[in-house]
This record gives sequence, C-alpha cells and structure tokens, in this order.
Amino acid sequence: MNAPETRDQLITVRVLKHDGTEYRRWHGQLVQQEQSLLVLEAEFDVEVSHHLLGAIKRGTRTVEYYWLDRWYNVLRFLENDGSTRLWYCNVNTPPLLDDDVLTYVDLDIDVLAMPDFSYQILDLDEFDANAERYGYSNEEKAQARAAVEEMISLIKNREFPFRSKYSFASSMVKVV
Repeated sequence: MNAPETRDQLITVRVLKHDGTEYRRWHGQLVQQEQSLLVLEAEFDVEVSHHLLGAIKRGTRTVEYYWLDRWYNVLRFLENDGSTRLWYCNVNTPPLLDDDVLTYVDLDIDVLAMPDFSYQILDLDEFDANAERYGYSNEEKAQARAAVEEMISLIKNREFPFRSKYSFASSMVKVV
C-alpha cells in the first residue's frame, strides 16, 4: 500500500461487488489524510437516479470519509451553500489504497442519515440475498453488522463525521 504523496492528489475510487466486478468508479481530490483516514472531495460527473434519493444531479458535491481499517465509509452530500444535505454511509470491506486508486467491496447495507440526525438502515434484503449469492464469510457478515451498529452510535452521539463543525477547511467545503 502506497500513501498518497501530496494533498489535493486525484484519487480514483473503485467500488466492487463481492465477485470482483466493478460496480462504480469516480474521482475525488484528497484533502486530508490522517492515520487511516482519507478525506476526499468529489462531484458527480453524471446524473444518477437513486431509488430513495431520487435524481442526484451532475455537479452534486460530496465530502467522502474512508478509513483503511474500518468496514464502512461515509459520503456527506452538500447543498449548494456547502451545508449538509445528508450523509450516505456504505458498509464495505476495508478499502485498499494502491498509489492513487482506492478500492473496496460493497457489502450492500447502507445507512442514510439526515441533518437532524434521524437515520434509516437500507438494503438489508439486498445484503441477505448477496450474502447467499456470493457466499459472504461469517466474518464479513459479522463485520457488516458491527459496522452498522458503529455508524448508528456515531450518528446518535454526533461524533465525527456526523457533526456540523469539521476539522479541516477546503476550497469546496464551507466550514459551518
């Protein structure tokens, strides 16, 4: 694993399904790296239709939090004024960083958190179906469930990254 060399380095994020098939890919700017935490800023380069969120317009900005030793990541969706629209949390294998490519396996469960800190657990049925289809190991299933519980605890306790004040500033994100 090679650490990024400079701040504002372009990172490619690759999301895989359990069988190794690439599911999604995008680019983000590295704006902070501290121990196992990588913080990226990104913009949707295409319009995406989401079953719950509706249309996510091209140009929608995100701040993305990836830990190289955790079984989840958090995408903070921003309003035009830089305030938080929502947090979209993915359960996944701990990502691997190789040069400028960050790759992880999506384990299907998601947690949607709103600015008022209400939340929903999403896609449990997809997790169960894919656990059977792809043969998720007992460890992967246990880690996925533990990741959901950890994210809920962070949300309820308004711990990083679920709070209104952030420890970094950037050209793209309004610090509130």
